[in-house]
Amino acid sequence: MSSNVLLFLGAFLASAVEAVEALTVVLAVGVTRGWRSTLAGVGAASVVLIAIVAALGPALNHIPISTLRFVVGALLLAFGLQWLRKAVLRAGGFKPLHDEAAAFAREREQAGAAAPAAAKGMDWYSFTVAFKSVLLEGLEVAFIVIGFGSAQGKLGLAAGAAAAAVVVVVAVGIAVRGPLARVPENSLKFVVGVLLTSFGTFWSAEGAGVTWPGSDLAILGVAAFIALISLALVRVLRRRPPALEPAAART
Repeated sequence: MSSNVLLFLGAFLASAVEAVEALTVVLAVGVTRGWRSTLAGVGAASVVLIAIVAALGPALNHIPISTLRFVVGALLLAFGLQWLRKAVLRAGGFKPLHDEAAAFAREREQAGAAAPAAAKGMDWYSFTVAFKSVLLEGLEVAFIVIGFGSAQGKLGLAAGAAAAAVVVVVAVGIAVRGPLARVPENSLKFVVGVLLTSFGTFWSAEGAGVTWPGSDLAILGVAAFIALISLALVRVLRRRPPALEPAAART
């Protein structure tokens, strides 16, 4: 049960973070240049992502579970360490915090400076930017969903968590009619980094033949250990003088 909760939480939070970043770009382009072409780009990217998950998810079921967990665990570990490294550097003051309001303003400026669209034709700038943003952020979500779901045989649970996160983010974005600048995105990335690293460590070791004490409950111990180490690194970094650039980080 605990592993299911952590799996759902990890997929939900990771998907929410990526959805917030994609929503910022889509809102900026849509508000500045119009919604028809922007939403067409979102729809096209969504179709591609659904096709990727639908094709790869069932195909992974034919791979032996030990091999699958080792490979998926190693990939999640590498992915999680990347997230966790950036989160620790941000929390320690060595990397600028991500600012959705600044990102929204930057995207609006770029959209306004781009060549205007034809009167009745497709605005290819809006379509391309929306498509690229949703596809790139969505690929990370797809990787997490497929990784979580295939390693535990619970693709439906991971996909449901991702879908719920996207629905929540989009609903809130429509309600506030602007970027979700108040979402504690940097803190969420820290939590997601811990969860991805924990699952990656657990599954890669299990795939290599390690028997964890307590079975799936060991994930809680791994997550607690990684979280404590990460928080300790943050405290060490805060005691050193940071060297920050004024511009907000993109990811």
